[in-house]
Amino acid sequence: MASPGMWLRCFVMLGALLAAPPALAVQPDEILADKALEARARDLSKELRCMVCQNQSIDDSDAPLARDLRLLVRERLKAGDSDSQVLDFLTARYGDFVLLKPRFAWDTAALWLAPAAVLLLGACGLVVLMRRRGGARSDGEPPELSAAERERLAELVEGSRPPTGRPT
Repeated sequence: MASPGMWLRCFVMLGALLAAPPALAVQPDEILADKALEARARDLSKELRCMVCQNQSIDDSDAPLARDLRLLVRERLKAGDSDSQVLDFLTARYGDFVLLKPRFAWDTAALWLAPAAVLLLGACGLVVLMRRRGGARSDGEPPELSAAERERLAELVEGSRPPTGRPT
């Protein structure tokens, strides 16, 4: 059995891990002096995919390419580009894949509409299944058994009873 001292050490370690600040990929030399521009750069960086990590934003990634993209975003903002101009520039350069949330367009329609289509097909499948099974009656009563079904049920019930005269 674990000693109380071991439990205390486990709780202290867990507390230290939970209290630690998250490690950010943005290096101090990347941060802009203008707080408003830096906030815009961070917001844009959270919308852009790291092409190396592929499932992380460039704001969270330590990859060298992510650093280059963060610096490029900051350069474009310092040059006076709007947020949409920065995104358009990077999309023109790297394609829609650079966006963590791709825009709705003809070439991305399947990406956006597929989840709704799957839900709709599932709902239609459930409706068809319920109709095939007869569904529940409107009065809440189970459907009546036919004469053949009642006869078969009686046979099954008789066959499952223990023989009389012997203790069980």
